[in-house]
Amino acid sequence: MSWQTYVDDHLMCDIDGQPGLRLSAAAILGHDGVVWAQSSTFPQFNAAEINGILTDFNEPGHLAPTGLFLGGTKYMVIQGEPGAGSGGVTIKKTGQALVFGLYEEPVTPGQCNMIVERLADYLIDQGM
Repeated sequence: MSWQTYVDDHLMCDIDGQPGLRLSAAAILGHDGVVWAQSSTFPQFNAAEINGILTDFNEPGHLAPTGLFLGGTKYMVIQGEPGAGSGGVTIKKTGQALVFGLYEEPVTPGQCNMIVERLADYLIDQGM
């Protein structure tokens, strides 16, 4: 299966069988910041943004004071707090990759987390 198929069929899929209810963007990137696959709506990002994300995985709390930037858009670093905004991003780190899911309402943070974590856990189980 190609990396693009993982994005198209597993990250950008209909949520809970509801047509049209899906993430707004998704991607799989290597730890070096190289895009393995992405949706057409995934934002252009820069290396500093990806380095900041990787640093936060190694030093939890690193991004909390400044926020997480992706494609120039700032996201608060929280853990699913209600009322935090109308959209957000979930990122899970595997052994070799970062799996990204971006969402807007009516998708909930929990739905986004479930989709990203399901694929990332599968990749981890596959040694990726």
